[in-house]
Amino acid sequence: MKHTIIDASQLELEEKIVSIKRVTKVVKGGRNMRFAALVVVGDKNGHVGAGLGKAAEIPEAIRKGKEDAMKKLITVAINDEGSIPHDWTGKFGSASVLLKASPEGTGIIAGGPARNVLELAGYKNIRTKSLGSNNKQNVVLATIDGLSRIKTPEEVARLRGKSVEEILG
Repeated sequence: MKHTIIDASQLELEEKIVSIKRVTKVVKGGRNMRFAALVVVGDKNGHVGAGLGKAAEIPEAIRKGKEDAMKKLITVAINDEGSIPHDWTGKFGSASVLLKASPEGTGIIAGGPARNVLELAGYKNIRTKSLGSNNKQNVVLATIDGLSRIKTPEEVARLRGKSVEEILG
């Protein structure tokens, strides 16, 4: 995944908690309970990130998850229709998320974890299908991986040394 460093302090970030897990470690004196929170942050304007926070209390785990997500912000490509420039499949572990560009009026058609990422990234019209693993953490990271690898027509034109008109036909 390409991570460009974005100053999160200048963005109006919203957060969504995707999952909170209670994790138990069995030790000599009994069981240690901790919590792991998966948090997605975004500004609904082309920036999104996901982070995992672990702590003994839920609010602390959420705070850590939010801080982790802010460190991992990426910039995503959004076209005029509020969709992605082209179809792509994001992969992380055994989870893969198929991202399909959609016309105006489609809305966000996505499962729970992927929907959280897409809403906070600022997409309005996009279809997705989660394939393989249903693990929430891996689905979120696969979605972010897919979004980070999508190129705008301008990027493709620059890489090929052509004009945008030649690329789009």
